[in-house]
Amino acid sequence: MAIDLTDEIVQDFLIEAGEILGRLSNQLVELESQAGDKDLLNAVFRSFHTIKGGAGFLSLENLVEVSHKAEDVFDLLRRGERSVDAALMDVILQALDVLNGMFDQIRSGQEPDPANPDLIAALKRLAVPADATPFSRNESPAASLPAPAAQEGVSLSAEEYDALLDAVAADAGPQSPSSSGATLERAGGDLITEEEFDHLLDELHGKGKAPATARGQSVRSDNITEEEFEALLDQLHGKGKHRGALAQSKPMVAAAAPAAPPANACAQSNDAAPGSATKNVGATAPKAKANARGAELPDDAAQAKGAKNAAAAAPVAETTVRVETSVLDKIMNMVGELVLIRNRLATLQASVNNEAISKTISALEIVTTDLQMAAMKTRMQPIKKVFGRFPRVVRDLARQLKKEVNLELIGEETELDKNLVEALADPLVHLVRNAVDHGIEAPAVREAAGKPAAGKVTLAAEQAGDHILLTIRDDGAGIDAQKLLAKAVEKGVMDADAAARLSEQECFELIFAPGFSTKREISDVSGRGVGMDVVKTRIAQLNGAIEIDSKLGQGSTIQIKLPLTLAILPTLMVILGNQIFAVPLVNVGEIIDYDLSKVSRVDGQEVMDVRGKALPFFYLSKWLVRGAPTYGGASGHVVIVSIGTQKIGLLVDQLVGQEEVVIKPLGAPLQGTKGLAGATITGDGRIALILDLPSLLERYGRR
Repeated sequence: MAIDLTDEIVQDFLIEAGEILGRLSNQLVELESQAGDKDLLNAVFRSFHTIKGGAGFLSLENLVEVSHKAEDVFDLLRRGERSVDAALMDVILQALDVLNGMFDQIRSGQEPDPANPDLIAALKRLAVPADATPFSRNESPAASLPAPAAQEGVSLSAEEYDALLDAVAADAGPQSPSSSGATLERAGGDLITEEEFDHLLDELHGKGKAPATARGQSVRSDNITEEEFEALLDQLHGKGKHRGALAQSKPMVAAAAPAAPPANACAQSNDAAPGSATKNVGATAPKAKANARGAELPDDAAQAKGAKNAAAAAPVAETTVRVETSVLDKIMNMVGELVLIRNRLATLQASVNNEAISKTISALEIVTTDLQMAAMKTRMQPIKKVFGRFPRVVRDLARQLKKEVNLELIGEETELDKNLVEALADPLVHLVRNAVDHGIEAPAVREAAGKPAAGKVTLAAEQAGDHILLTIRDDGAGIDAQKLLAKAVEKGVMDADAAARLSEQECFELIFAPGFSTKREISDVSGRGVGMDVVKTRIAQLNGAIEIDSKLGQGSTIQIKLPLTLAILPTLMVILGNQIFAVPLVNVGEIIDYDLSKVSRVDGQEVMDVRGKALPFFYLSKWLVRGAPTYGGASGHVVIVSIGTQKIGLLVDQLVGQEEVVIKPLGAPLQGTKGLAGATITGDGRIALILDLPSLLERYGRR
């Protein structure tokens, strides 16, 4: 059966329950190391309960089944009838993976497939107390329930609640409602008698130990006062939390055809999950001629309570609007065009000898800049959307490798362009896996080296000006530069003489070489010689730079520098021949005037001396301009650029200056051209090609 993705309720469910699933991954990993955290246990229980409720409202039975079984397990855990261990968490995390798979199917408009029966069976086994066996067919389910007298506020699911009522009713025998003078509505809509209710209170609290508000003289009368009713509701729902919630006390599916379905299925499911609304049995409802939906109150009191509930239920103005990302992209594109016009006007301003026009252009620049920042803000997302997957990645990999690893996340609220958030996922996963696999040693090795048995991996994000800095750091074994050199010579990446001249920092750069790996054994984790070169290429495609630093025996640090957004790029404009080019400013380190007569040649490569350090030197015009001039001994403008940890000097004909540009895709004839990232329109109306320096160096610099 296809799912209507245009339904607003379905969309609300996908968004909110999807966010819950994202949080669950972190919560479960954290719970494994903090098994005694009651708040965390309750949070996980509520998460599964909420997903179950929303799925039940939409009749997604396969989703309900898995989340309900997981909810049962955590109900036992929070009651102390089971303990959290790695084996239990393996099953729960497998259930989470299945739920995520089902959500992917729903997002594509498909009905989710049933879960593997083995998983359901495993969850059922975990949903039984560790020191008990499942009750027999003839045994009363009520007898299997824990005595709640010693645990205040214990919650039971609707099925358990109904089973308990049925068991009580069976023990008490059939009763006539008229003989009791009081009734109470069951979860399914049936009524129980006063005697059944007394019996239930004894079951819940112990004989004669029920709260006074539940079993008192005032309860024996036909009516209760407003104060008594309010106090009882406070016991049932929590102080002040019941107002406006009575209408939701029955499961949502009890209504055959609701006139106006709730706009937010997940939000209501906490208190009103379909078919399985959780009931707090630490306190009970009044024994009066009233059911769970209300009570007979004096007219004045009823009016006062009605006014109070009406005020509590007053609608709150919405402060957010859901917008398609394509609309945001279109707005950003139009802002980009406006930025180009601003740049054009700024260029013309110098030639306009009119104070009023100059002031107007200056005001337009300010407004355009503010609009640009506001439009960029709509596309910004916290990086925790990516970071959220790593606790699970680290936990599973550490178990697989039999290592102990703690993950520290810093700066999860740092925001960057949504396209960057999505593009960073795979490179960061590879770098974090490398840190656990290559960096962190086995517990015995760490202890022998005087380190704690558990290693530490840190993933941090921070904003630095108009860039984002991402850091992946571990306290593991570090990188052995000599081992890298030996492997590079062995694989033919370079000869022994060239390897001997490399600095330690340049040695680290070798791990980005295609097909380079120091692993002797190939596994499903690493050792195939792919990955790091792909990471470097991907970061370069995002106009970013990546650097590595390491201390043998102390650990390694990888730092990635990225622009805040991919839509608008700060550049350095240069001229080669008669053509203008844009160099991404993220790669530019410095600009110097250099005496070209001092350029020397080492191993066939021209180099320049910058403060005692030899840097590779290239004539950029020879790469990009046909019929480039032959340079003599005169000085020239050299732009020092960084590509990863490597620095090179690029000679250009002229310098224009810094300019923010809007990246436009290349036309069909130029698409895929090595060294070109796109095009833009400059402030003076010319078309400039934007350089992709890493691929440009790969294409021409290796000759």
